[in-house]
Amino acid sequence: MKEKVIIFSAPSGSGKTTLVKHCLSRFPELAFSISCTTRAARGTEENGIDYHFITTEVFRRKIGENAFVEFEEVYTDKFYGTLKSEVERIWAEGKTVIFDVDVQGGISLKKYFGEKALSVFIMPPSVADLELRLIARGTDDMETIKMRVEKATEEISFKDDFDEIVVNDQLEVAKHKVEQLLQNFLNS
Repeated sequence: MKEKVIIFSAPSGSGKTTLVKHCLSRFPELAFSISCTTRAARGTEENGIDYHFITTEVFRRKIGENAFVEFEEVYTDKFYGTLKSEVERIWAEGKTVIFDVDVQGGISLKKYFGEKALSVFIMPPSVADLELRLIARGTDDMETIKMRVEKATEEISFKDDFDEIVVNDQLEVAKHKVEQLLQNFLNS
């Protein structure tokens, strides 16, 4: 089996995590790459399942050790990154890696993996709709939501850096579209 990776990126609140979980349920040959982050867990997130939650000091030490495929300081002292050891673990199991990462992380991963990667940008129907989703999610205060909406506007400008763009305005349609994309990529 060829070593491959699938990258899902989107502005926060676009539904990428929902779509990644759907893909994991439909494709047993996929394994989720658990990213590292310095932010606090949200809602029901668990360490070692949703993210590896580590301190800023530990994250910076791992940067110095060249332990990451990619990493980003998304907000001041809020780091996210993909450990090389995580990718190697999944490939050693004979599976394809699936990533759920922010937009800059997705661009970095595509550059790193090149033709081994399928990069998918999940597009919200509109920025206004995205703001409503973030409010409904109830995990952030209004100041954080405003910051995420501003960042989303910037992130959407990078959508053409991805192999595929899927607009998530109807979840079932978006699920079907990503299934088709993955099927084609995995069989290529």
